[in-house]
Amino acid sequence: MSSGASRSHVGRTAIADNSRVLSNKRQDHDSITRAVLCPSRIHDRGFPMIETTARNERPKSRTTTADSYDNIEPWFDRLAELDTGDAHRLVMRNKVLQLCMPLADHIARRFAGRGEEFDDLQQVARLGLIQAVDRFDVHRGSSFLAFAVPTIMGEVRRHFRDRAWSVRVPRGLKEIHGLLNAATEALSQRFGRAPTARELAAELDVDLYSLTQALVARNSYRAESLDRLTRVDGQNTPLAVLDGLGADEPCYALIEDAMVVRPLLAALPERERHVLTLRFFGYQTQAQIADRLGVSQMQISRILSSTLNKLRAQALGECSDPAQ
Repeated sequence: MSSGASRSHVGRTAIADNSRVLSNKRQDHDSITRAVLCPSRIHDRGFPMIETTARNERPKSRTTTADSYDNIEPWFDRLAELDTGDAHRLVMRNKVLQLCMPLADHIARRFAGRGEEFDDLQQVARLGLIQAVDRFDVHRGSSFLAFAVPTIMGEVRRHFRDRAWSVRVPRGLKEIHGLLNAATEALSQRFGRAPTARELAAELDVDLYSLTQALVARNSYRAESLDRLTRVDGQNTPLAVLDGLGADEPCYALIEDAMVVRPLLAALPERERHVLTLRFFGYQTQAQIADRLGVSQMQISRILSSTLNKLRAQALGECSDPAQ
């Protein structure tokens, strides 16, 4: 090969290499630009669902083992070198969040099945991950995994403590309630039976009254809907809980009648009121009342009949009065 042809071949090779370098730089620049310009989507609770990283930058593996987080600390070294307002720092932060997102989801699954929706637990765990990423200091020497796991679990436990209760319960009772399951299981294995309240109080080193209040508060953790269907014995069709609650109380009608009759009794003459008292409150017969008052039984019968008819007419007249 001649020297001129050799120089031409070297020149074309250099131009091709430069073109590839420029093309790679252009692709990297375009990838970062798309990541910066793509706004983060906001969940209905206000937690950012981190989706701002370019597609070709997403990790190929999403395993949740500890080995996948061994090389996460160098990312925090790069984050510390960038200013807070630097757009590249936001891209790198989102990259770290995406790499660690399976960790938050794994912790959320550990708390599933305790009465809370998994989607809510997942969002709370991801919020804890965001706080762990923002607060982690790589210069302290500890690994990110050792810092992130307690932070995320603490956020989920705080959610159960402060927001999962249907009724507001004092914090001290919530703390005792959180220890009841473990203490009950330990004492059951020790005694071979269900522990009593006194045994639980001694195990937890709390007074019996506080433990009793915590046991009562356990029923307030999750409120049951009155529209919840339940099956009644002897019926094939399930009924709502509300349909099986309450009954007509006859005493209410008696109270209403007493409130109507009381002022009418007070307005009666002394003799008529005395006869009614002996007959209906003293449970005496007409003959006994007649002997006591020194009159005939016929007179007592007439007094009772006329008095009752008058009271009945007055009471029914007041109940039918539009002003009432």
